[in-house]
Amino acid sequence: MTEVIHPDWPAPPSVRALVSTRNTSDAELRAMLPGEPAWLRQVHGVRVVDLDQPHSDFEGDAAVTRTRMRVCAIRVADCMPVLFADEAGSVIGAAHAGWRGLSAGVIESTIAEMKVEANRIIAWLGPAIGPKVYEVGDEVRAVFREKDAFSPTRPGHWLLDLYAVARQRLRARGVERIFGGGFCTYSDPARFYSYRRDGTGARMAALLWLSE
Repeated sequence: MTEVIHPDWPAPPSVRALVSTRNTSDAELRAMLPGEPAWLRQVHGVRVVDLDQPHSDFEGDAAVTRTRMRVCAIRVADCMPVLFADEAGSVIGAAHAGWRGLSAGVIESTIAEMKVEANRIIAWLGPAIGPKVYEVGDEVRAVFREKDAFSPTRPGHWLLDLYAVARQRLRARGVERIFGGGFCTYSDPARFYSYRRDGTGARMAALLWLSE
């Protein structure tokens, strides 16, 4: 049986989403999708690609669409995929949110590009490196205002809770319905790739689309 993760969130029935695991083959994944995913060239930034507009360059770390059967796609292996849908099922978005993107505002940029009131948006936080193992240095902590998302480990080093930062950023923009966030890619090698643990280029895919 194909192993994928289906978000546990109260999105409208027309909103379909899944996250692959290291046990999902490319063929199995492709068979579950309505079309070819719109793969981004991710650069840990804040640019949001509107998939409904013509593009020659898909560089960006988030995507939005209002078109049925158009698949938003985010690759991750410790960074967090954040999925968005409005309550009417009229617009969706997906963001690649590592510490660089989070600190720079990729969540805020995605919400703005959806062009709906934030209180109508539902968000889901997908598999990412967890707060008990994600150690970073002083230079990372310095770029965040959410100092309470860090806990000290050894001199000059901190554990960072990406999920806590994402929740704070979403709520600050008016998104209150936030789900997911209970994963740790680093601590679950049976299901997830982790760049920090394995040092490889293997990635999971977080995929989101509107059905017909």
